[in-house]
Amino acid sequence: MTVPDEPQAASSFRAIGEGAGWVREPLDDAVRGPRQLIVPPAAATLGTPAHSGAKAAQQAAKEQPGTVFMMGDNPALPKMPDRPTLEDFFRLRFDDFSVSHMLQSARLARQKGLDEKVVLACLLHDIAVPGLLRSDHGYWGAQLVGPYVDEEVAWAIEKHEALRYFADESVGYSYPKEYIAFFGEDYDPPEYIHREHEAARKHRWYMTSRLITLNDMYSFDPDARVDFEEFADVVGRHFRQPEEGLGFDGSPVAHMWRTMIWPNNFL
Repeated sequence: MTVPDEPQAASSFRAIGEGAGWVREPLDDAVRGPRQLIVPPAAATLGTPAHSGAKAAQQAAKEQPGTVFMMGDNPALPKMPDRPTLEDFFRLRFDDFSVSHMLQSARLARQKGLDEKVVLACLLHDIAVPGLLRSDHGYWGAQLVGPYVDEEVAWAIEKHEALRYFADESVGYSYPKEYIAFFGEDYDPPEYIHREHEAARKHRWYMTSRLITLNDMYSFDPDARVDFEEFADVVGRHFRQPEEGLGFDGSPVAHMWRTMIWPNNFL
């Protein structure tokens, strides 16, 4: 959890304990109500100093008068509409770097004349990274969009998790040099990733997922400007936007979208 560089004029965040959480405190009459305590999720702190003594620090902060755990809208985040669309999440929840990367990837796929399913898969391939978790993000992302896209698109997003680690020179994909810098020269993915790669290579949709990796590593231009509107037609044709809004349609993954709407809820 990071503190905004420029807090809103009427509020501030301060750390408690050893990175155990954040307290949003009123600064003036423009902010009413109690101090709000944000507790970082265990997935974000396990294995770090922030996890040690976190509960004790949180409890101590909670016992201060006028303090509650944060539930509902965090005023530091843009408020989501009542019936949020995919575009709303891109604009109001995801960081600029991740959005730019996914949009660049989709544009590259479209410029190559690839099928619209591939374009959509590229647009959504890293959706879990800015919204939920980096770890196993291909699986989280596939699950997140599964009820709203063609099965092939979700499959391709899931399998790019494994395929990106393995070269396929027949289509011009090499092991990314960036991964050597990221993970070291001797990094070897775990066995389940090897199994997933081998199974995906034999699948009829292999190339759909492989095309994600081909349009992934070349989509990090810091000067590129791509707007979501450029893909509104593709999303309109291939993403089943629920009338009730993402997070409120009763789907098996609605809770994942709600987590992104209210990421700082205590429960």
